[in-house]
Amino acid sequence: MYKRVAIVYNEPQPSGYDDTHEEKAVLGVLDAVNAVREAMVELGRNVITVPLLPPIEEARKKLAALDVDVVFNLFEGFCGDPQSEALVPEALKELGITFTGCKADILRLALDKAKLKAVLKDAHIPTPEYQVLEPANIHEFNLGFPCFVKPRSEDASHGISEDSLVHDIAGLERQVRKIHDMYHCGALVEHFLSGREFNATVMGNSRSVVLPISEIVYELAPGIPRILTFAAKWEPDSPYFKGTKVVCPAEVPEDMRADIAGTALKAFKAVIGRGYARMDMRMDENGKLNVMEINPNPDISPDTGAARQSAAAGMKYSEFINKLVNMALEIDKHDRKNTPDVRCGQTGADADTQKYARI
Repeated sequence: MYKRVAIVYNEPQPSGYDDTHEEKAVLGVLDAVNAVREAMVELGRNVITVPLLPPIEEARKKLAALDVDVVFNLFEGFCGDPQSEALVPEALKELGITFTGCKADILRLALDKAKLKAVLKDAHIPTPEYQVLEPANIHEFNLGFPCFVKPRSEDASHGISEDSLVHDIAGLERQVRKIHDMYHCGALVEHFLSGREFNATVMGNSRSVVLPISEIVYELAPGIPRILTFAAKWEPDSPYFKGTKVVCPAEVPEDMRADIAGTALKAFKAVIGRGYARMDMRMDENGKLNVMEINPNPDISPDTGAARQSAAAGMKYSEFINKLVNMALEIDKHDRKNTPDVRCGQTGADADTQKYARI
């Protein structure tokens, strides 16, 4: 049993997100830190918190000095630099320190939404048709309207607003230019899916479980696009926040539930492999389910999707956190003795988790 835990995270600092009024997403990591720390105290563990600042060389020295059994990795990248998220798990692996969550290469892949979608297509997992556009190649657009425009290399819904759903060339040009200027990356332009929206958290190593599925239900005024914007997640006074509800477990028939769970598992196996991740999915106008994004190491604050779904599965929050740590501690044993065996609703990690394998 582990006794000493370090919670490692990015210390919020001023960044370019302040200029876009999106600093709330950066500060959100502190909610997770406090919640995980309280869970560790409840579990009777010795816990320290370790905020990290750039440069990575100094952060690595801080990590190398740790004397703990496991690191609970809540590092989301240095402020304003989402590409740096993978640096901490990469350093921890090189230092031989056990850490929770996904590997560095998975974090890098998931942050590049275009590369991720290519992997999904190679695995025959439905995902919306897409292009990567910049102001210089906007003339190559060939998807048709309406389409959805978002930054290629951001997370936490940065850059997503009601203007992200575009219906004509003028709107497309405006959004592609905005993303290019504000986030310094290409725009991922997708065919817009108009059907029901779901997400599911998958967690596991050699075997995995799908936690109860959530549906995103939009109760917005007519004419407001039914999309999950930055405001819907981070701005409580906004119409989007007030008009975007989560139903968990999702109220769906059994065959639909099985399809959503099976798609989530297939995507997890194709992209993630081990750790925990949230699969964001939406149906097209014909009811066909597509994977829109995969979020490794998603937000686990108590009022967010993964924690909500673990609670719906019957877990106390501290049990959920303890499970994530135990999964990390089991990885080496799984790598040595087990071949991958991802099964819907089963886990081989320990006997107690069988009761959580409800979808």
